[in-house]
Amino acid sequence: MAVITFKENQVTLLGSEVKVGDKAPDFTVLANDLSSVTLGDSKGTVRLISVVPSLDTGVCDAQTRRFNEEAAELGNVKILTISVDLPFAQRRWCGANGIENVQTLSDHRDLSFGKAFGVAIEELRLLARAVFVVDSNDVVTYTEYVSEATDHPDYAAAIEAAKAAE
Repeated sequence: MAVITFKENQVTLLGSEVKVGDKAPDFTVLANDLSSVTLGDSKGTVRLISVVPSLDTGVCDAQTRRFNEEAAELGNVKILTISVDLPFAQRRWCGANGIENVQTLSDHRDLSFGKAFGVAIEELRLLARAVFVVDSNDVVTYTEYVSEATDHPDYAAAIEAAKAAE
């Protein structure tokens, strides 16, 4: 299991760590209109899944903006940003920040994604910062569990992995 810290304090991640070559586990999260979204809803496309603790923090804001900007270069890659923020807050944040190329999804209801991908922080009921690339056959081709949740992920590596999976 990945060992991570949040503000330099070690935290417990719920679920199983996902590894390159694994079949991506299914999950159910909520779209901004409260409809359910599963991994299967985007089957047949490459997915870059950007996981953030909360959009209302500096690093999460920057991460989501960065992948929103990179989306134009990624062609047939769907970018999903998942957090435990409420869907209403996600919609408000996206509208206020002009985020149109990333789909924000909420895992607040039951941590389905967090537990399936091993990123649910038990002590905080937040998601750990991570990035996953899932190819069009639902195989995980890239993973990054950011060791300190307040640090940035390796954007360049994630973008290259998404391009390679197309």
